[in-house]
Amino acid sequence: MLVSHTPAAVSVSFDEQNLVSPTGLVPVMRLAEDAGLHALADEWIKIPTDKGANAGLKVLALVAGMVAGADSIDDMAVLRHGGMKKVFKGAYAPSTLGSFLRSFTFGHVRQIDAVASRLLVNLARTAPLLGASSGEDFIFVDVDDTIVEVHGYQKQGSGYGYSGVRGLNALLATASREDTAPVIIGQRLRKGAANSARGARKFVTESLGTLKRTGVEGPVLCRFDSAYYGHPAVSAALVGGADVTVTVPMNKAVQSAITTIPADTWTPIKYTNAVYDEEAQAWVSAAEVAEIPFTAFSSRKKAEQITGRLVVRRIPELNPKAPAGQPTLFDTHRFHAFFTTVPATSLGTVAADQAHRKHARTEQVNADLKDSALAHLPSGNFAANSTWLVAAVMAYNLTRTAGALAAGTFSKARTGTIRTKLINVPARIASSARRITLHLPEAWPWQEAWENLFTATHTPPQAA
Repeated sequence: MLVSHTPAAVSVSFDEQNLVSPTGLVPVMRLAEDAGLHALADEWIKIPTDKGANAGLKVLALVAGMVAGADSIDDMAVLRHGGMKKVFKGAYAPSTLGSFLRSFTFGHVRQIDAVASRLLVNLARTAPLLGASSGEDFIFVDVDDTIVEVHGYQKQGSGYGYSGVRGLNALLATASREDTAPVIIGQRLRKGAANSARGARKFVTESLGTLKRTGVEGPVLCRFDSAYYGHPAVSAALVGGADVTVTVPMNKAVQSAITTIPADTWTPIKYTNAVYDEEAQAWVSAAEVAEIPFTAFSSRKKAEQITGRLVVRRIPELNPKAPAGQPTLFDTHRFHAFFTTVPATSLGTVAADQAHRKHARTEQVNADLKDSALAHLPSGNFAANSTWLVAAVMAYNLTRTAGALAAGTFSKARTGTIRTKLINVPARIASSARRITLHLPEAWPWQEAWENLFTATHTPPQAA
């Protein structure tokens, strides 16, 4: 694409008072208002200072900025340009929002946690965030943590965690079905050197409670990696009415159980470089799976032991220095095992392995957040950063809901894609007879999806 004019024939002037750049915020923030975000924040957040005044409007401003792509406090200036004040109230200065964040204590962070939980419950009533239940398909709850890198030594709680990167530890719980994009049902910011499973019992309990209040139906399966293989997390999931699938460390009990698996029970699975044999109607693959009954936490008292299945995937250990075609003297394998409480009648060995491996989709959520509001934790104050995380989660869930209402490919699109195509769309404001008309670009490729979202959030109430 070439510029159609010579440099001398082009000039610029920042003087348009009726132009807004993130026009998609109009339906999204209407959605937030209908879901009660303003009222919930005013009701739950009780900061006894002038900095906490108008908490509802300030939380809305933080969330709006993040929906539009802000990843620092200074970026909140995106809400203060052109005709934004003609279509929005409460476009606070970044310095005001920064002071508001720094006024939070741990107790106030728990208050905004309550706001985020209730917002998601209300959003789930607005759009099919978790799809429709067939009565048999699982709702997958994935719990994982990620290190959010920080810069500078004034960040309270920052440290070197398991990744070797200096940062803060963000713990997230997501919920999804096989055919829906994940939404975040729980979040917690912890110090950078925190153990992954720290506070897991309470976190899992609260997250499952939020999921239950959304009213979605169907069996729930919690998926954990090996960091959460412990009685607190697993028992909390079971008490909360969910089944569990969790990677187990290769301790002596697991290794001993693997040696008892009969040699004829290993089944080839669809794995890297697998080939499907039409004649045999089976996968030809080097990777195989098998299972055996297993009792987890056998060192604890009998009432706290949990019975289930140990599903094991084995992959041949190949000698990279061996000449092509030279057979090995004896076979050696790498083993990857996980423990699950799901009955074999509900999820067979191969299906259980496939379902467990898809726990990795949480990494997509982490990447999505780090591509937007969590690219940067903006404050040196730990409580302010904790509040920032909660606001980022609310912005993520709002954007997900907007995508679901826009329908089509946006139902499962990345939030970055939704921002580019539905949120950050410029428009010119025209006023007439106390009505505002937003003039968006002609021939916008995603006009239909944008109109779907706008119609869903601006339908007049039905007559009584």
